[in-house]
Amino acid sequence: MSSNLVPLETYLDLPAHARLLGLDLGTKTIGLALSDVERRIASPLETIQRVKFGLDAAALLKIAEKHAIAGLVIGLPLNMDGSEGPRAQSTRAFIRNLAPLTALPIVFWDERLSTLAVTRTLLDADASRARRAAVVDKMAAAYILQGALDRLARLTPEEE
Repeated sequence: MSSNLVPLETYLDLPAHARLLGLDLGTKTIGLALSDVERRIASPLETIQRVKFGLDAAALLKIAEKHAIAGLVIGLPLNMDGSEGPRAQSTRAFIRNLAPLTALPIVFWDERLSTLAVTRTLLDADASRARRAAVVDKMAAAYILQGALDRLARLTPEEE
């Protein structure tokens, strides 16, 4: 395992005012979300159209550099019973190849039901099919990142 694959608790030691980047890794796209500098709120950022690994990784790392990212939160698509299927294995393979290209700490985050939750929200907002297709990946990335941010907030010692 690469040295930059870390437990979420490691993110408590990141520099203050540094953003995290959330990823929803799909077969055709990579949805991206950005945290605020206080690491409290995740916002959808953009969607990268997948081409091949080298180009995908270069685009991802360029965005990370542009936004001064301190760490990556990758959605891990587990099966409902918690086991790992082909999508989770594909995600792990992508990260295994990405990790040597960056010093950024990387953490996996359980993304079960993230796309479903986002799609339901968009349906409730009466978004068209085209609109849903255009935003679902980056919104799923925001959902994943927000889950990790909320967990970090619970792990952070309360100030006196």
